[in-house]
Amino acid sequence: MDGEVTPAELSELRDSEDPRIIDIRSPVAFDRSHIPGSENIPFPELSGRIEELNGTDRIVTVCPHGKSSVQAARLIDSYEGASGRVESLESGLTGWEQAGYELESSGPSDEGPSAEPPF
Repeated sequence: MDGEVTPAELSELRDSEDPRIIDIRSPVAFDRSHIPGSENIPFPELSGRIEELNGTDRIVTVCPHGKSSVQAARLIDSYEGASGRVESLESGLTGWEQAGYELESSGPSDEGPSAEPPF
């Protein structure tokens, strides 16, 4: 593992280097909110899908608070096919939001049904 990046550093990286941002949370949590452009590989699936990351120049792993993503980054970095930089997002999605960066959703809205009748 090559260390951690701050939310500000990741924001700059997204503009210049286009790293692969790997969100290791469950699909449900990922659908609810995630960093735009990130992809979901849940931690329990990571060792079986690690080959999908072959040839990637820079990987940043993401989790809610920046703890599990350190373990994920170490796992990826220990893989024989890993050749690029592998880092973790310091303070995770919590830090990303606290720094004022947006999250996006790809799942159904949490809002309730419309107040207007369907007819």
